[in-house]
Amino acid sequence: MASRRITQETFDSVVRENMIEFEMEPEEALKEAIQQFESQGVDLVNVVKTVQNFTSDDSNRKHHVLQVLDALQKALDMLALDEMEEHLTHFTEQCSLNFAHRHLAAEKSAYSTVLSSCRTMMSDGQRLLKGVQALAALLDGQPDLLDLEGQHLLLDILKQHQELAVLNAATFRAIHHSCLKHEQNRQDLVQRGMLPLLTGAIVRHGTSADVVREAAGVLRVMTYDDDIRVPFGHAHDHAKMIVMENNGLRVIIEAAKGSGTNSPVESESAFTENPTVLSELCCTLSRLAVRNEFCQDIVDLGGLNFMVALLADCIEHRELVRQVLGAFRAIAGNDEVKDAIVNAGGTDLIMLAMNRHMGSPQVCEQGCAALSMLALRKPENCRVIMEAGGAFLTLQAMKSHLAEVNVQKQACMLLRNLVARKPDFSQSILELGAEVLIRQAKATHQDCEDLAKAALRDLGCNLELRELWTGQKGDISR
Repeated sequence: MASRRITQETFDSVVRENMIEFEMEPEEALKEAIQQFESQGVDLVNVVKTVQNFTSDDSNRKHHVLQVLDALQKALDMLALDEMEEHLTHFTEQCSLNFAHRHLAAEKSAYSTVLSSCRTMMSDGQRLLKGVQALAALLDGQPDLLDLEGQHLLLDILKQHQELAVLNAATFRAIHHSCLKHEQNRQDLVQRGMLPLLTGAIVRHGTSADVVREAAGVLRVMTYDDDIRVPFGHAHDHAKMIVMENNGLRVIIEAAKGSGTNSPVESESAFTENPTVLSELCCTLSRLAVRNEFCQDIVDLGGLNFMVALLADCIEHRELVRQVLGAFRAIAGNDEVKDAIVNAGGTDLIMLAMNRHMGSPQVCEQGCAALSMLALRKPENCRVIMEAGGAFLTLQAMKSHLAEVNVQKQACMLLRNLVARKPDFSQSILELGAEVLIRQAKATHQDCEDLAKAALRDLGCNLELRELWTGQKGDISR
């Protein structure tokens, strides 16, 4: 696996050398340089791999993203707002090409230039939008760029331009990029009052797909624990703050049902034709269901009935189906909610969704996980799942995705839960060929071994359990 890095200048010099010294055509020179560095174990993810029009007298020609950045800086120095707006648009386009362009721009002080541009246009929301879009594009994959000044800028924009939906959405996108895999930015922004601005924007712009989608995404990322540099994050605390201090569950559920609506099913969602937004909202609900009472609150607020109806109406939308199944899985951590899902017809819909999207490992994984949660400690729910053909469908998922470890793990867990308190089901499950598939999963996927053993044990299969250590002192064999 490549781990070494080089600078953009080093790469460009080799391409230039190939073109001038070895008289290669531009594309050939570029290809040769890429092959040369990759053969040496160099990771080129941070390098812009395009051909410059080098000549022997033009060794300092800049990449286009840097030319645009220089033009933006000149316009900023002259306070030429129209030109700044145009250059910011071009800069956003360049940064959107790939990470290498963003990285190169960041190395040349793009962050400070874009931030200053935003400050300069702060009073004009339409112009400011271009600056925030550029900032969001630059921060994508580079959250370390955001500093205290940038945090205050983003918060000020949301406070001063609350009525501009498009600007709010772009600002949320910048915040999302700055908080992904960056625990300190998350904590700083939460501490400085970000959460009420998010929920407030969802309420205020409840029919704006862009605002609701982006704001829900930021709420969700605030509950992540994905920064490997930090031993302990505040994910759980942030989830509690969103729910308990900012009424997050009600805000999200009412946004999904239709702004200001109290009925769970009777009113049509403002986003019926936009499953992407509904997917974001369901996914965010899953991240907030971190406590037993929160799971029950989602049911009491009409979230369960809404999601059941949504799954039935949008069964063809794979991503939306996956997120609804994930939400069922999350709220089923509450034993009373398990029964509520089953009584609402959720079991049949989960299996219908799995059958409809059997080719999707993600849907199969979430479907098996949701059914597994419904079956856990609930013998009556196990009976409902078995009578509806849940065991057969689970084994079909295992057959369809033999190489997908997460599908195999969730399927093994489901089969185990079905018989843990209802051993009478073991024989019928084994007759469907479960043992062979479980043993195959155990042999193929090391991460699946413990779950597979548990499933085989509770199904009554022969299983060799090796005692690794008895706790007794003895000789060490060499």
